[in-house]
Amino acid sequence: MARQNDSTVTEFVLEGLTEKPELQLPLFLLFLGIYGVTIVGNVGIIFLITFSSKLQAPMYFFLCNLSAVDLFYSSVVTPKLLENFVQEKKVISYPGCMTQLFFFCFFATAECYMLTAMAYDRYAAICSPLLYNVTMSQKVSNVLVTGVYIMASIGAMLHTISMTMLFFCEDKVIHHHFCDIPPLLKLSCSSTYINELLVILVGGFNVFATTMAIIISYAFILCNILRIPSAEGKSKAFSTCGSHLTAVGFSYGSITFMYFKPSSSGNMAQDKAAFVFYTTVIPMLNPLIYSLRNKDVKDVLSKVMGVRYGPPQGSNQNQ
Repeated sequence: MARQNDSTVTEFVLEGLTEKPELQLPLFLLFLGIYGVTIVGNVGIIFLITFSSKLQAPMYFFLCNLSAVDLFYSSVVTPKLLENFVQEKKVISYPGCMTQLFFFCFFATAECYMLTAMAYDRYAAICSPLLYNVTMSQKVSNVLVTGVYIMASIGAMLHTISMTMLFFCEDKVIHHHFCDIPPLLKLSCSSTYINELLVILVGGFNVFATTMAIIISYAFILCNILRIPSAEGKSKAFSTCGSHLTAVGFSYGSITFMYFKPSSSGNMAQDKAAFVFYTTVIPMLNPLIYSLRNKDVKDVLSKVMGVRYGPPQGSNQNQ
């Protein structure tokens, strides 16, 4: 006899960022612009690294993967957000919600582990420069990136499968602009103990492991830099880590604010702003950070822009 489940929902209603009609169009245009810059920036970084012989070092291999993660990460949330600005009925199907949840968890976790792999790359480059090509060979880089995606897949599958085991009752309104774990758990009319335990164990492990790995890497990096006798050498060593540290600061700062602030200080508007920053703004900022702060990327970018758009310098010389 088939089990009758009267509480199964077929769709959810997304509350969105605002219910004020006068803000819908301005916000749509704002996030459309952000998404456009995100696509152009990340695809541009991927294109430059893939086709430039100057950008074939391991650090750019990781940067290429980070840009791919950011590109897809933003695409998990932003298109649906844009659709809801122009749709009167802000609904998302149950399968669509679970799919969005899976890929959100996957790319959020992948971002943290990719930044960790990049921290290890910086450690190898600064602390063992003579062995760098051996330590960070293409095989090692491939293993690290594969490990990033494996860890992301495990976490995303655990969260999504456990979420599909829950029952949802009358209230179908998700007080958020996308399907995230906490707002979905609030709608469940069955026990969420396992889900909450997974958030603590899996989410806590991922954040703790990646944070500690980054801190330890930079502790060794700092000790090594302090032993460099010249100020110019110290400045050059620090500059190679500047872009990565900036990206880590933005990413982990947002994670800390979203998930680790006291529950008593919860403010829905602040929470939504933090999630918007994490899911739409950071994927846009990362390629800008690396293109503006990295000399090699700037050189290749300026060369490409100069060849494509600049005047044909020296075209009549040496001929």
